[in-house]
Amino acid sequence: MFRRPPETAAADERPGFFRRLRQRLNRGDSWLTADLSDLLRGRQIDAEILEELETRLITADVGVEASGRILEELRRRVARKELKDAAALVAALRAAIVEILKPCQQPLVIDRTRHPFVVLVVGVNGSGKTTTIGKLARRCADEGLSVLLAAGDTFRAAAIEQLKVWADRAGAGFAAQTAGADPGAVVFDALQAARARGTQVLLADTAGRLHSQSHLMEELKKVRRVIARVDESAPHEVLLVLDANQGQNALAQARQFHEAVGVTGLVLTKLDGSARGGIVIAIAQQLKLPIRFIGIGEGAEDFGEFDAEAFAAALVGELPEKSHP
Repeated sequence: MFRRPPETAAADERPGFFRRLRQRLNRGDSWLTADLSDLLRGRQIDAEILEELETRLITADVGVEASGRILEELRRRVARKELKDAAALVAALRAAIVEILKPCQQPLVIDRTRHPFVVLVVGVNGSGKTTTIGKLARRCADEGLSVLLAAGDTFRAAAIEQLKVWADRAGAGFAAQTAGADPGAVVFDALQAARARGTQVLLADTAGRLHSQSHLMEELKKVRRVIARVDESAPHEVLLVLDANQGQNALAQARQFHEAVGVTGLVLTKLDGSARGGIVIAIAQQLKLPIRFIGIGEGAEDFGEFDAEAFAAALVGELPEKSHP
């Protein structure tokens, strides 16, 4: 399993990973990198300040619902005269964000009694699915797990080739058919092969598809049904990869994929781009789906388990104490 004891989990990688998160998240003139003390200089924390903060939250893709929840808590604390300066406001903002994110901080757990543990990876074109699969394969291998990658994206020959490269890098097995083959057949054969070999983890790629294309979503449902014919308990994880740059559209994607195939975990990628990281809060508030991993770059070291406190601290421009070297 990926989950290790809290006191040792990713202890060697956490400081570097979350420092890079802070450096890469919302670069530029986004509110998330702005010094809130500039907003508050010479002013008391009042209704006008909170309205300005609410505007910044919504602009950062936090969304109306989550922003309203955050501001409701801040207004209560202002009324109790608990927030007297910028530092207190930032701390309260961070705490309110953590409250929303914390229930979604649920690492992926590989059940080693399953042979194989099947992870079906879904998402739209360009979300980073194949790269995510490659990084997951590497993490599995580092945990001593045997892995097989199934090239279920048969629409693009390049996707099959790219997945083969990742399999080779991770020392994982690889199952594919020719471009244009039936995706359900590819995954079915891969699952049968994994069972015969005693492989511990099967990571199945699928074609990137727009959530609005109903015929492609139906095909994805078919792949899931095919897997269940071999193992009625599978897939054991349906992992949706979302491009954080999509903003509120990522929320719509998550909702529709969840309705179609029962998403059990999320990966938020490309947080090193122009993304406003607030979309993570919006998704957590509205869907409450487990957030397994986040990606902040192309390297293997730029992919890590989601940590609500560290993420919230990065959003408001801080580093949590536990991330200090």
